[in-house]
Amino acid sequence: MVTFLIRLFIHDRENIQSPQVRKQYGFLSGILGICLNLLLFACKFAAGLLCSSISIIADAFNNLSDAGSSIITMIGFRMAAQEADNDHPFGHGRLEYISGLIVSILILLMGAELVRTSIVRILHPQAADFTPYALGILTASILTKLYMYRYNKALSARLDSPALKATAADSLSDSLASFAVLASAIVSQLSGYDIDGWCGVLVGLFILHGGIEAAKDTISPLLGQAPDPDFIQKIKQIVQEYDDVLGIHDLIVHDYGPGRRMISLHAEVPAGGNILALHDTIDRIEKRLQTQLHCSAVIHMDPVMNEDQETLQCRQIVTDIVRQIDDTLSLHDFRIVKGAAYTNLIFDIVVPYKAPYTANELTERIEACLKAEDPSYHAVIQIDQGIL
Repeated sequence: MVTFLIRLFIHDRENIQSPQVRKQYGFLSGILGICLNLLLFACKFAAGLLCSSISIIADAFNNLSDAGSSIITMIGFRMAAQEADNDHPFGHGRLEYISGLIVSILILLMGAELVRTSIVRILHPQAADFTPYALGILTASILTKLYMYRYNKALSARLDSPALKATAADSLSDSLASFAVLASAIVSQLSGYDIDGWCGVLVGLFILHGGIEAAKDTISPLLGQAPDPDFIQKIKQIVQEYDDVLGIHDLIVHDYGPGRRMISLHAEVPAGGNILALHDTIDRIEKRLQTQLHCSAVIHMDPVMNEDQETLQCRQIVTDIVRQIDDTLSLHDFRIVKGAAYTNLIFDIVVPYKAPYTANELTERIEACLKAEDPSYHAVIQIDQGIL
């Protein structure tokens, strides 16, 4: 059904980087969520009252909160689609992340309240009388929530949307929670043991877990998470297709919301090349990154002495030393400055954030190895922490 609705209402559906198209996807998911959750709330609330079941009533109000979450998601997508202005020159795309965070907070609040209510029910038990109607509603709720999880997960993967991913996680938690309530009803009917309050606690814990996971997915991009490795690989493939580019480093991705990414990088180019021709190459790369990956790019040219044999020989010596120390390290911006008594070897090294050594320890090891190679070598090292 969702695929049919996408084809019916979203005409430019493949242009998922467009804020307007993302808003249409968000509205579609939100409207479906509101309708289905309100229907489940009405049916479950009626069943809970008829059966005097706290777990079913708790599950019903969970669906009501999900309807409110869908409204927030829709508002978030609408606001994120606003154009850039003087106060927000990079647009409003991060509002999509913020809407997902608000949904996560609502999930956590609802889960905590359900746990509290269920503990009261455990301390003051009240027999529940489950009817076939209630059992049927719970079964239908499980299937409906699994369907909602499936289409929200597919949409979140298609759009790379933390907000929809949070909604999908919530739907999965709801289906598990409804299954726990159904199990409670069946056990109570067959054995006579009242575990309604305990299942209410279990429902609340499922909801809390889903809220925590959803919050992690939305907070991370707001804080500035590491870029997607696949996205980095695509950038490298495009840039390194050009013969004038000898290598790239210092790649940084600035994420201002889906479809609003800016990147900056250094491209190594031949020091003896034609500056106008090299500048034209860099311009073409920036335009191609914009067209294919929908990101604004700023590329700095770093001249490299790729024809000087002494420089190449010294670079190979340093490269071998660095790889012997740690094969995950890489170096760039290599150059030499010869003096009367010694030769300065100047270069940058990229070091992972969780390297098992400090910058000073690494520098000392490299310097010691270079001195053993040639006492006239003097290393001038700049450490780049975790930057490609």
